[in-house]
Amino acid sequence: MPMIILGVILLVIGFVAGISILWTIGAILVIIGAILWILGALGHSVGGRKHYW
Repeated sequence: MPMIILGVILLVIGFVAGISILWTIGAILVIIGAILWILGALGHSVGGRKHYW
């Protein structure tokens, strides 16, 4: 969940400041964070942990 929050913050900062690299990094973090969150919620081990959060 912290990865998703950080991604959203970077998306907002990148959008407001007009810095495209922050926008790109934020989008990547949101997507990866969502995938890891879904895998953890489904019960799959993520990074050697039973739950990812």
